[in-house]
Amino acid sequence: MNPIVLWFHKLGSPPYFDRFAARWAPWGYGIGLLMMAVGLYGGLFQVPADYQQGDSFRILYIHVPSAWMSLAVFAAMAFYAAIALVWRIKLCEILAMACAPIGAAFTFITLATGSIWGKPMWGTWWDWDPRLTTELVLLFMYLGVIGLYHAIDDRRAAARAAGLLAIVGVVLLPVIRYSVVWWNSLHQGQTIRLFGESSMDPSMIWPLLWVVLGSKFWFLGSLLARARADNLRRESGKAWVAGLSAPVAVEARR
Repeated sequence: MNPIVLWFHKLGSPPYFDRFAARWAPWGYGIGLLMMAVGLYGGLFQVPADYQQGDSFRILYIHVPSAWMSLAVFAAMAFYAAIALVWRIKLCEILAMACAPIGAAFTFITLATGSIWGKPMWGTWWDWDPRLTTELVLLFMYLGVIGLYHAIDDRRAAARAAGLLAIVGVVLLPVIRYSVVWWNSLHQGQTIRLFGESSMDPSMIWPLLWVVLGSKFWFLGSLLARARADNLRRESGKAWVAGLSAPVAVEARR
């Protein structure tokens, strides 16, 4: 068997995944927090103020990475859910459901920072703008997945039902992405391109890259940690869980 295929096959084993997640989740958190700290320091203290928006533009170093992650995490959740529905892989069910609270947090941060940014720019905290409205619907989709997952006692049936909702909801992502193109919008169009020419000065982009990459590493760490906890809860009656250290075993029984 191909070594990579064999590794993925082994990763589906609950004990093997537990060891993998326990080892790499702290690295994801650590690298992510370090990279985000570097980027935020650069964005807040080193880059010059925007010639039109002044210092208020600096909130983009939180808003933009959070907005991108809100879409990326939902896409990942739907991807894992599709694999789980087709091939009945339990680990993918766990990963899909672990994505939901993380994505909801990123979406909430996006809406909150967007409102804070919009007040001085638009003169209002909220407007039923196409981009803002569709992002709010995305938050409701995340909450719907979380609520449906916890409303059904059977964990596997709950994951399948919530995963199906995530797969259906993925059609919202291109609507959010192109809402500023398809409709008249208060929200500014795309000014930042990681690949291609950006209308933003290059001196202002490097901190954003650090935060964007850092948020991805943080997401991986959080995903592994949440998935590990859910995996332990599902496997709490198994002998391998009982053989773990006491604090981990207690977490598995919760």
